[in-house]
Amino acid sequence: MSDSTTENNVVDSTLNYEKVWAMFQETDRILTQRFQEAERILTQEFQETVQMQKENARLIRELREDMKETDRRMEETDRQMKETDKRIGELGNRFGELAEHLVAPSIMEKFNERGFTFTRSSQNCKIKEYDDPKVKAEIDILLENGDIVIAVEVKSKPKQADIDAHVGRMEVLRRAADRQSDKRKFQGAIAGAIMNDAVRDYAFNSGFYVIEQTGDTVRINTPEDFMPREW
Repeated sequence: MSDSTTENNVVDSTLNYEKVWAMFQETDRILTQRFQEAERILTQEFQETVQMQKENARLIRELREDMKETDRRMEETDRQMKETDKRIGELGNRFGELAEHLVAPSIMEKFNERGFTFTRSSQNCKIKEYDDPKVKAEIDILLENGDIVIAVEVKSKPKQADIDAHVGRMEVLRRAADRQSDKRKFQGAIAGAIMNDAVRDYAFNSGFYVIEQTGDTVRINTPEDFMPREW
């Protein structure tokens, strides 16, 4: 082998080593770059996850506070509704008392103008059984003469249930009269400061006179074909 051939082999060997080394360095650079990029992305995602967890925790705290505030407001609303119901009840009682005071002074005169001859008017009459001390019925106003008795129930704003209750009251009154051999006829009336058409018609159909407020007095309201029920 000549010296020239040996020199060429050495040159080729050196060049190949340099190429391999260069490729290794390039590969290492690329891998390092990709690792750094992956590390950056993972770090960013981790930070975003941590931030999202913090935000979720903040939202949960706010939600809990909102729920506490909602519960507090609901409790306050419930308290106010109970207070309002109480005041409405008290106001209704006052209206009832006012209506009773408005009805009582003139109702006997109003009925007598229609041909009755009532000579006695009583308020807050309590009906009991002879062998039972419990009150079975309370009559707001009781009009009496020798032949007939009219029991008046006074409500600020009568409802159908009030009329049904007065029917039961009339039956108690009739039984109490029978025990005393009281042969008078018993009739009923419903008096109200405010009364809608449905309740008024229901009272008529139940056989009750209807007494309504008009200005500072009252009037007896009955249709032309009205026939009072007798107990």
